[in-house]
Amino acid sequence: MIQLSRIHTAHKYRSILDTAGTEQFVAMRDLYMKTGQGFLLVFSITSDSSLTELASLRKEIIRIKDDDTVPIVIVGNKSDLEDQREVPRARAFAISQDWGSPYYEASARTRTNVDEVFIDLCRQMLRRDDIYEADHAEERLNVRRRRKSGRKGRSSGLQRCVIL
Repeated sequence: MIQLSRIHTAHKYRSILDTAGTEQFVAMRDLYMKTGQGFLLVFSITSDSSLTELASLRKEIIRIKDDDTVPIVIVGNKSDLEDQREVPRARAFAISQDWGSPYYEASARTRTNVDEVFIDLCRQMLRRDDIYEADHAEERLNVRRRRKSGRKGRSSGLQRCVIL
């Protein structure tokens, strides 16, 4: 699914991949993790084991990306099933704080906080893009100067293209 997000007047296209069920296809899951720019880690508040699984999933993302600052949002889903809750809100929040990630409780059924989790993740990704752009502004300026002077030169690291 491709979604256009307008946040801070910036238009960015983001691919949103649902990786549910990819457990049996480890190579595909690893590829999604390697190419992903941000992650929603979703567990069910009605299943304690689903929260436990997030820890290993997060470790795997960090290992594959070799980056412990990748944008992540933790989402406790099924907030409409409060009477079936197995995961205390305080526990999930403490884990998210330990990981340095925001925590939301959402409900796909009632659409509670569904948009908010995507907006938060997109904002994190945009901030990361802004930092990347600022870090490479000098390099882009040098590329422009070379182009104007007629000299050919390659700019490494400026293009972020993934060929699948």
